[in-house]
Amino acid sequence: MSESNSPNALNQRFRGFFPVVIDVETAGFNAQTDALLEIAATTLKMDEDGWIHLDQTLHFHVEPFEGSLLHPEALAFTGIDPHNPLRGAVDEHDALHAIFKMVRKGIKDTGCNRAIMVAHNATFDLNFMNAAAERANLKRNPFHPFATFDTAALSGLVLGQTVLAKACKAAGMEFDSTQAHSALYDTEQTATLFCELVNRWKRLGGWPLPFAEGDAAESASE
Repeated sequence: MSESNSPNALNQRFRGFFPVVIDVETAGFNAQTDALLEIAATTLKMDEDGWIHLDQTLHFHVEPFEGSLLHPEALAFTGIDPHNPLRGAVDEHDALHAIFKMVRKGIKDTGCNRAIMVAHNATFDLNFMNAAAERANLKRNPFHPFATFDTAALSGLVLGQTVLAKACKAAGMEFDSTQAHSALYDTEQTATLFCELVNRWKRLGGWPLPFAEGDAAESASE
């Protein structure tokens, strides 16, 4: 069901964008050459009062693509063993196809126009997701190709912190460092942080925007 034109509707809150929180874990920093090892996505929903909340989450362990590089220092940092058969890893196509399907349904159900990635240091995650989608020959990528909501930047503005763990703690959230660098945990923490930042702005009176005189006159004439 499409949402209304109320300022408290998700399709009105971000100029028609459907925010989706993403986190990736990788075997390096180069999206073209280094393996994508994990990806998680959390969609968001808005209640009738205009408060934003977590909705659905998908999480996949991903098989390194053929010829990809696995940097030992990156694997040591994440603690991921890409060769462990118990990971239950799927290929890039299957992981992204499932995520894109969930996202496209969310766009349709909320009356939004396109998805926008929410991530912590979002350029990194966007580059890896876009590179994997291109390798998988997925043509219908629902995400904006370069625009993002970066929670590192937003947290720096609102909380004075840019590191995810410190930003979460500054926002009054719990953060378990033993679970960090898991795509699932980091995605859900980032999603909770983003919701807190958006809802905090609403609590402070920043949303909905007051009608400008011209807007009010136009609305009255319709």
